[in-house]
Amino acid sequence: MTSTSNAGAPGDEFAAMFAAAGLPGLAAATERTRGREPRRYLKLTGARIIDGTGAPPWGPADLIVEDGRILALAKTGKAKLPEAVRPDDVLEIDCSGKFLTPGFIDCHAHIGAPFHARNGPQPSADYIYKLWLGHGITTVRETGCFNGLSWTLQQKAAAEEQRIDAPRIMAYAPFPATTDYVKSLHTPEQAAAWVGDVKVAGADGVKFFGAPPALMKAALEECIRRDLRSCCHHSQLAVGRMNPLQTAGWGLSSTEHSYGIPETLLENQTLQAFPPDYDYGDEYLRFSAAGQTFMQAARPGSPKWETVLGRFLEARHSFVPTFNVYDANRDLMRTRRADWHERFTDPTLWAYFQPQRGGHGAYWYRWSTTNEIEWRETFRLWMRFVNDYKNRGGRIAVGSDSGFMFQTYGFGYVRELELLQEAGFTPLEVLRSATACGAELLGIEQDTGTLEIGKRADILIHRANPLNDFKLLYGTGTMRLNDATKSVDWDRSLETVIKGGLLYDPAELLADVEAMVSAARLGA
Repeated sequence: MTSTSNAGAPGDEFAAMFAAAGLPGLAAATERTRGREPRRYLKLTGARIIDGTGAPPWGPADLIVEDGRILALAKTGKAKLPEAVRPDDVLEIDCSGKFLTPGFIDCHAHIGAPFHARNGPQPSADYIYKLWLGHGITTVRETGCFNGLSWTLQQKAAAEEQRIDAPRIMAYAPFPATTDYVKSLHTPEQAAAWVGDVKVAGADGVKFFGAPPALMKAALEECIRRDLRSCCHHSQLAVGRMNPLQTAGWGLSSTEHSYGIPETLLENQTLQAFPPDYDYGDEYLRFSAAGQTFMQAARPGSPKWETVLGRFLEARHSFVPTFNVYDANRDLMRTRRADWHERFTDPTLWAYFQPQRGGHGAYWYRWSTTNEIEWRETFRLWMRFVNDYKNRGGRIAVGSDSGFMFQTYGFGYVRELELLQEAGFTPLEVLRSATACGAELLGIEQDTGTLEIGKRADILIHRANPLNDFKLLYGTGTMRLNDATKSVDWDRSLETVIKGGLLYDPAELLADVEAMVSAARLGA
């Protein structure tokens, strides 16, 4: 049996919908202009190791890479190259006083969004990839493939073969049974067949936005049978029939954002109390009301709160909060004036962020002090839930969802690390969520996510310990007073990004992005 769709290849339905509305996807990356291929062996010496497992820093140590994989990791002087290796086959980098971590994993990423095309020409995928790599992100989960699954898989292959400058891409096809976007599936049989089709096509997983329960249950059962991971943005249009506790019980891998979580905590009602004039199609009403749901739910530490946490743990469910993409909701002016926008935010993306009717997430035409106060309380409760879940042994992974609400690719990821620390995570717990936990969620923990022998050489070299201050990871660096010169320095810790053994200079990648933004402004 095959699925029924009028939108071309399975997984391309959303891209076809956008194209029909005059909203094209991004131009694909086609060449690699950066990245240094080391010799067969790469030896990093004298480093302090933060391996991603949750272990504290240790060292000094040497790490040896052979053909893109970690061959040895031991105290300095103990890691040996194979016998008869010629000196010309080894690139050695002195990492004395520096720190090594695994490459970061962004578990909620989008390679642009066709929505942006309403505001002008979009940058190519190179713009986004270089921002990700320039911030140490070596793997991304593309949660929706809005440019089409076929397009995304082509880019995935090019990235894996090192033909383009891009992180490793995990492609999650969008499930076409939504109320407000695409609805080409109508029966459980069609839903299961579609999952089989995208598996055959090469998808790594499925992204849901909610769907008729029978269809989603059938699709999730097929995902499990086909060894596909899954994630869901529990849309308000669907959560009344199916909240995350139900979908977690059906095998959903992760819940994205906060939608649906407070609905699992309601005690005195079964649905959110929406304002009388609510209309989901009005972006202001949609997002302002979303800032009120947690305040209608059970209090932290209450029996209901504890029961819900326990049920999610029993389901072995994961959460990807994406706090950062909602950060402007609690302080719009601060988020609008972030240090990086002038140099690194593409002009079409910046135009899309501005108040406009109909633009997804561009709802700032009525944002108020009251909205910000409500969202600050939402963050307090949401962060408590996430931190409590982590403390009980639940998995929290890092995702950015950048490209919306004044969050620029790469920079939004670093902001997410800061916000997890604000939620109560220790810096070491944050780093574990950004590496090992992300790899576990995506099912690639045997290949990446920690610094261990046999794994891919996805490694970051830091000039300073990033656990001391995540702001040091921003592409702009962060302000520090230079007492000798009585001036401000912009310090940054990330020195080198190694992706599958290929060496990148973050400064070069970000200089490329800055040149793209300048050229786009001149052409506007």
